[in-house]
Amino acid sequence: MTANADLRLAPHQRLSRGLKYTAVGPVDITRGVVGLGLNSAQATANGLRRRYESGKLRRQLAAAAEAVAALPEVIQEATAPPRKRRRPLVIAGVAAAVLAGGAVVFSIVRRSTRPEPSPLPPSVEVTPKP
Repeated sequence: MTANADLRLAPHQRLSRGLKYTAVGPVDITRGVVGLGLNSAQATANGLRRRYESGKLRRQLAAAAEAVAALPEVIQEATAPPRKRRRPLVIAGVAAAVLAGGAVVFSIVRRSTRPEPSPLPPSVEVTPKP
């Protein structure tokens, strides 16, 4: 194909051709993906421009601006009444109970795994002779 024929390919055609031919595949795949990305970005921009011109997006942006302007008042109302909660005390109590229970279980398990001393005398002298 000539250079003029390459310029006339649409991005999806270039992508499919790049997947088909392995010799020029990586170049065509890259050019096809970039072309598809640019086409979709352009279509998105055109759609946003049309929505803005029709007034729909303009109204949505105005509503968003009003919501942002009222945000400090909403935050102040939400944080104004500091209520006392007993939740941190309950959580601390539960954590202490769990730790105490874990310590008891650990000591019981450790005692049960210790070997009991043998009632027989040792087979080797305990104190070595010089």
